[in-house]
Amino acid sequence: QLYLAVSRAAMPTLFEDTFVVDTVDADGRKFDLVSRLEAHSDKFDMRLKLDVNVDVYPLNKSQQRFVLLLADTLNLDGTRDPEEGVYTEALMQGKPSLADKYEYVMYGKVFKVVPGAVGGAAHEIIASFGGLLMSLKGAAQELKDLKRDLRVFILIRKVDV
Repeated sequence: QLYLAVSRAAMPTLFEDTFVVDTVDADGRKFDLVSRLEAHSDKFDMRLKLDVNVDVYPLNKSQQRFVLLLADTLNLDGTRDPEEGVYTEALMQGKPSLADKYEYVMYGKVFKVVPGAVGGAAHEIIASFGGLLMSLKGAAQELKDLKRDLRVFILIRKVDV
């Protein structure tokens, strides 16, 4: 048997799963251009609440499946640029990146981690992407790489049902 050792630097993905939208703006819309969606995943049984700029990326219950990826860099080889997260013209100069495979990308920060209680209670990660919030709840094992103050990219693309 052949075992490959892959360094953490070669894997920018911190979390990835496919979600099904349950509700959009369940509590009513608070802002004209932002909707809050609630979704669940099948693979890891996660619960997601996410604010989305629907003026830029319309997503509603009729487009009910999407892939969500959290990564700490957009570089395909996992390396970080010194100005990662800062818009520069170099960012747009055709260098292949994770963003090429997704339709909606935001950059933000994990600002709260709520550990699950002993006995299997859900672990919760709360992040802000320029004021658009994300709450991701599920098994601590699947969210172990998401730490407080970590800068992260969230990448989304719709998938066919």
